[in-house]
Amino acid sequence: MSNAQERSQPWEDPIVSEVRRAREAIFAEAEYDLEKLSQRLRDRQSASGRRVVTRSPRRPSHRDIEAA
Repeated sequence: MSNAQERSQPWEDPIVSEVRRAREAIFAEAEYDLEKLSQRLRDRQSASGRRVVTRSPRRPSHRDIEAA
């Protein structure tokens, strides 16, 4: 491969590629349905036996409103 060809090909990060393949496989298992995916993730979370922390929603501050 010549230098010109090497420069025209985008560099591919192997870690990013692996993460994308894993994400695709997980989403395919849920039949590309967000509700099914969410339920599967909640089920796995419950089955893990770990304590789940849920925080209450933040109230917007005056700074948040001014920034918008």
